[in-house]
Amino acid sequence: MVFDVMKARQDFPILAREMAPGVPLVYLDSAASAQKPRVVMDAMVSMMTHSYANVHRGIHRLGDEATDIYEGARSRAARFIGAQAAEEIVFVRGATEGINLVAQAWGRTHVGPGDEILVSEIEHHANLVPWRMLVQEKGATVRMAPVRDDGSLDMMVLAGMMNARTKMLAITAMSNVLGVINPVREIVALAHARGIPVLVDACQAAVHGQTDVQALGCDFLVFSAHKLYGPTGIGVLWGRKEILDSMPPWQGGGHMIDRVTPETITYAGVPARFEAGTMPIVESAGLVAALDYLDGFGMDAIAAHDRMLHDAARERLARIPGLRLMGGAPGSSNIVSFTLDGAQAYDVASIADKCGVALRAGHHCAQPLMRRLGVDATVRASFGLYNTLEEVEQLGRAIEKAREMLS
Repeated sequence: MVFDVMKARQDFPILAREMAPGVPLVYLDSAASAQKPRVVMDAMVSMMTHSYANVHRGIHRLGDEATDIYEGARSRAARFIGAQAAEEIVFVRGATEGINLVAQAWGRTHVGPGDEILVSEIEHHANLVPWRMLVQEKGATVRMAPVRDDGSLDMMVLAGMMNARTKMLAITAMSNVLGVINPVREIVALAHARGIPVLVDACQAAVHGQTDVQALGCDFLVFSAHKLYGPTGIGVLWGRKEILDSMPPWQGGGHMIDRVTPETITYAGVPARFEAGTMPIVESAGLVAALDYLDGFGMDAIAAHDRMLHDAARERLARIPGLRLMGGAPGSSNIVSFTLDGAQAYDVASIADKCGVALRAGHHCAQPLMRRLGVDATVRASFGLYNTLEEVEQLGRAIEKAREMLS
């Protein structure tokens, strides 16, 4: 399938915006949150206009329609990641909440004093802080597998860190700082050979279609809709049904109960047990529209386009004196992080913004990785299906201007 980026750009109204007269928007911050195509906006407006009501137990037509859309989104998400049943899909506010849910509902049952949770140096804080909170409560430990200079994991070292005390391996499929793609299937096989369950943070990788849970073999997987060109406020936690069935609820409230009396509470089955309160109803319509939209291009075509932009950006930025590119592991995609000698990351990004180029600067919620790289912050450019080679050149010119102004 031939990927037509100019056709894709027409689907995103915000890309027509000028940041100043004659200065078009160059949006290079999709790793933080991707822009939304019109079909996603239309799906959400349509639901609010025609079929909005709270879901489940509404004995009226609007309630039935809203429930059909919401539960249809569960089935659609299950197909997207190859889940065996829709009941394995738990809707959460985002991947962060999904990891917290596992850390609390699963972790409090299975982790005790002296136990270990294994993560890596390239994890986002969302896949680190919840485990830190758990082990502080339980008297356990988080161990962090190191990465090489290019950001790749040393698989022999990782395997050597797995032991009888390791209760969970929580690993990202793709770094939000370096674009490094981990060999998740191989990592899962190593862990399972030692009886260790695996949670995969697929926030960045999901847009490249690397979320087939049957192929990966993992036990939990999380992703957020807003990085998949969908809305904020909704994400997916997938877990093996038998594991989810064994987990107690995390939050209490409406919908997640079976029966409540003054003396006792019994809980609903999966997934309702983990969906307390009013869930993201309108956002579920946007999630379906986003996944259908991506399928229209083909995930392989999108991944190839992103990888091409990544490679072109690294080549263009490497020509700028004093610029240090981070990472560079083979197969990396879509995200390029760098520093500029003698310049603060925030100042570089601020000057780029005046050129219409939207970048991110800071530690990117990955402070252990920043420490490993020997920096406090980087500038990050991240590409989406709507970005072009001309925008890569505009990025290069913006950074050259920042170098000139800050030198």
